[in-house]
This record gives sequence, structure tokens and C-alpha cells, in this order.
Amino acid sequence: MFDSGFGGLTVARAVIDLLPHQPVLYLGDTGRYPYGPRPLEEVRRFAVQICDELVHRRDAGFVVVACNTAAAAALDVLIDRYDVPVIGVIEPGIRAAAAVTETGRVGVIGTVGTIGSGVYQSGFASAAPGVELTALACPGFVEFVERGDLDSEQVHVLAERLLAPALAADVDTLLLGCTHYPYLARTIGDVMGRDVVLVSSADETAFEVRRLLGDAPPSHEAGDPPPPVFVTTGDAQWFTELGGRLLGPELSSAEHLSWSSCE
Repeated sequence: MFDSGFGGLTVARAVIDLLPHQPVLYLGDTGRYPYGPRPLEEVRRFAVQICDELVHRRDAGFVVVACNTAAAAALDVLIDRYDVPVIGVIEPGIRAAAAVTETGRVGVIGTVGTIGSGVYQSGFASAAPGVELTALACPGFVEFVERGDLDSEQVHVLAERLLAPALAADVDTLLLGCTHYPYLARTIGDVMGRDVVLVSSADETAFEVRRLLGDAPPSHEAGDPPPPVFVTTGDAQWFTELGGRLLGPELSSAEHLSWSSCE
């Protein structure tokens, strides 16, 4: 699975917990984050480059695009390009939010690229046409998470400003349309209030992985499962330190990947 940085670790955590005997390889493209402000065509190119690395060089048999911006930009292209299953985090999140809402008023927050792509707007219109959707871009959230700043006064002030339209729309459900955002759930929950349900697609995506794998046996010999492997295109020490705090003890080391060495 891959993400622009640390956000997809929410999905990795859910998959590791739900499918403990399946090997996991996680690539965080921290050398080029954030993806949100970048043109979708550039993100699409990054996603193809990453999937080439995962599938062709590291023999991945199943790919999870654990990044909403990359999924919005490239999921269809990746599905057509590779012979292994490729899934994203967007559709599972939409299904979960539509199932939870009682009033039909749902908010979704994401990066500028994700919200600007219209993927959530069209997804809800197709899967849950009765939902009244408020879609909001939240620039700055990813950068706070990537710095490890999850609950400072600064991020709280930013959340109050960015989430004001969702409060005004009286949503009862808020879909965190970026895998980084669950790390800010306490701050977002404080701003939105206890009556608003926060929905993360991480668990739903893990359930989708389990459903698609079905009864497929683990791709390793019987015995203890192999430890998860973590790769970063940025600073490996920083990825290990912050990633370990975010994911847990499974992330005790990270390998550095230089794109120049793959060319």
C-alpha cells in the first residue's frame, strides 16, 4: 500500500490488525509530499511510478491506494494498468458515511486536489443520491500531521476556520476524506461537537481487502507472519520516529528509497 506520507498508516494499522497473517509493504512518498496541492496529472504520474515499484520490483500481489488524492487522480488508471487487484479508500468511506448518517446531511473534508477532483461529489451522487453533501478542502491539515503536530492551538484554530461551513450546514456525519485526518480526530471532534459522527475509511478499506482476498492463504510459509516492511522516499529516521508513534511498535525501522536508483 502507499500514501504521500504518514496518513496511509491508518489503513496499514487496520489491515495489520484485521489480517495479521498477510505480509504488508507500505511505501510513504514523504520525499514528495504533500500531494494535495499538486496537479492531478502529476499525482497520477507519481502513483504509476510507485505502483511500478511495488508490483514489478517488489512483487506485490495486491495494492491499496491508501491516499485519497492519489486514488482520485489515478485509481482507474492503476486498475487498468496492473494485473493485480488495486483498490482505493474513497468508495469504502462513502459507503460507511452513507450508512451512518441519520439526517442525510454529510460533510466530507479532504485535500485541495481530492475535493477539487469532484470524486466525492460524484461518488455520493451515485451511491447515495439522497445525501446532502458539503465538501470542504482543508489545506494545511496534512502538513501538521507530517510534522507530528496533532493537537496544538495552531491546528485547532485552523480547524475552527476550515470546518465552519460544515457546522453551518448542520451535518451529522463528517467523512475524513484524507488518510492523514484521523490523526487529527480529537481536534476535529472538538470543533464539530459530540453529536457529529466522524467516519474514517481506514477500517472499511481493511474490510474490503479481507473480502477481496477471501480465503486466499498467506503468501508465506506456515508459522509467524513476516513483519511489515516500511519504505520512505524521505528521511528514514524521521519516518521511523514519527511513524512508530503513529502506527505502533511494528514500525521499528524504515528503508529509504531513492527514485534515481530505480531508473
